[in-house]
Amino acid sequence: MSITLNDAIEFITLEADLLDYGQFKEWLSLYTPEGLYIVPIDPDATDYEKTLNYAYDNAEMRQNRVTRLLGGRAISAMPPARTVRMHGRYRMLEADETKCVVRCAQMLTELRQGRERYYSANVTFHLVKTDAGLKIDRKIVSLLTSTEALTAVSYIL
Repeated sequence: MSITLNDAIEFITLEADLLDYGQFKEWLSLYTPEGLYIVPIDPDATDYEKTLNYAYDNAEMRQNRVTRLLGGRAISAMPPARTVRMHGRYRMLEADETKCVVRCAQMLTELRQGRERYYSANVTFHLVKTDAGLKIDRKIVSLLTSTEALTAVSYIL
């Protein structure tokens, strides 16, 4: 039986909740060992290995990012931002019994040092079915615009 859109939405909602509540260690467990977290600077980029990215994180880099966020040693993590993510417009692009590709819209509100910032993005999830349930094999966060660079991000998009 193919992975359903409802299964994917439930998983994506879990990921958003973990991130908004700062449960970064739990978030790490949502990825496959070879999974990638990608935030390209150019929203139209497709060859992420050959372009500049805000993030192109393998397992080690995701762990380092979480360590910095939880350790308070990164200037960008002090004070920590509070975030709220809203996802919508889910579309199953591919699906079979073991993997799927889902694209959705994300609106992220950041509150840090009394200032709110808003980031819109199209997010593509490459999910795989494992014995432990769905896992992220690739997450690509394509910000709507690259004209306003991310400033001192103290969270994960």
